[in-house]
Amino acid sequence: MDSNKIVGERIKSLRESKSMSIEELAQKAELSVEQIKRIEEDIDLPSLSPLIKISHALEVRLGTFFDDQSVVGPVICHQNQYEDTVMFSNNSTSSRKNMEYHSLSRSKTDRHMEPFIIDVNPIEKEDFVLSTHEGEEFIYILNGTMELVYGKNKYLLNPGDSVYYDSIIPHHIHGYQGQKAKILAVIYTPV
Repeated sequence: MDSNKIVGERIKSLRESKSMSIEELAQKAELSVEQIKRIEEDIDLPSLSPLIKISHALEVRLGTFFDDQSVVGPVICHQNQYEDTVMFSNNSTSSRKNMEYHSLSRSKTDRHMEPFIIDVNPIEKEDFVLSTHEGEEFIYILNGTMELVYGKNKYLLNPGDSVYYDSIIPHHIHGYQGQKAKILAVIYTPV
């Protein structure tokens, strides 16, 4: 099954299990009713920011949308054996699938961090909306050059560089000048 579709189905299932209407979820998540419907129906590709808002509104961890089965003990992910990929638009106004998130921990339940290897696909037009949400992010550049917009500042990050920041500050990270890149990202969001 398509991992993107699983996310929408899990959101709908969690919302319904809490006897919450789409309107109530939209209000709590500070998103539009139409946006919630389109995410649940796998029409829109959300960035992580609306998913984080939805997870808070549903009072679940962000990872709940990606969890597979429970594993007792450590979760080991061998090189090039990433778990299912989830595609996001990364707040690009084009809504194109330009970010491929490969979970490194999907089978670990009750986790507090979300580690991903992210393939950043090249894009022609750099047109982004800054994101803001509770939590922290750590990013390590594996390949390519990334540009981080953080508040009113811009930073270039090359392979081997890393950045750790509070996600409450408006931010966006993307391939510099639309180029392809690969990063390790660890996202922490409080429930």
